[in-house]
Formats: sequence, C-alpha cells, structure tokens
Amino acid sequence: MSIIIKPIITEKMTQMGEKLNRYGFVVDRRANKLQIKKAIKELYDVDVLEVNTMIYSGKNKSRFTKGGVIKGRTNTFKKAIITLAKGETIDFYSNI
Repeated sequence: MSIIIKPIITEKMTQMGEKLNRYGFVVDRRANKLQIKKAIKELYDVDVLEVNTMIYSGKNKSRFTKGGVIKGRTNTFKKAIITLAKGETIDFYSNI
C-alpha cells in the first residue's frame, strides 16, 4: 500500500512551509497518523513532530453537453499536514 499519493503544492501550503515549517500531502484514506509519519520519515529523511489529518468528501458536479446533463461526483481524499522539527525542510523541486 502506497501511503503518500502526492504533495500539495499551492500558494497557501508554500507559505505554511516557509513560515510554520508545515507541509501538505494527499495520503491513502486507510492510513493512520503513525503510518504517515513513518512514510514521510523514510521518503524525505526528516524528523516529523506532528501529523494532522482531514478527510475531504467528494463534491457533486454536473455539466451540460449536447446529449444532456451529465452528473457525477469527485473522489473523496485524505489530506495530511506534517509539522517538521526546527531546521528541517522538504524540497519538492529538487528532482526537476
């Protein structure tokens, strides 16, 4: 089971990373905080102080096409906010 799906790179999360040393990730919904902490530590080799998680439910979406209205729903996902120890950082752009 791959726990970390992708990092969240938005203006808000970048600002939190610079000021508060916090980073956001989309993670597997079945993963708990201890598994997330271990996965981050192994992947980025950093010391994790705190893990906060939240589950976002999918939103209803509809669009109008020639064939009529198509209704659907976006996926539900789990987001984890990681607080790192002082002096630790994660560089998402190092592989580019």
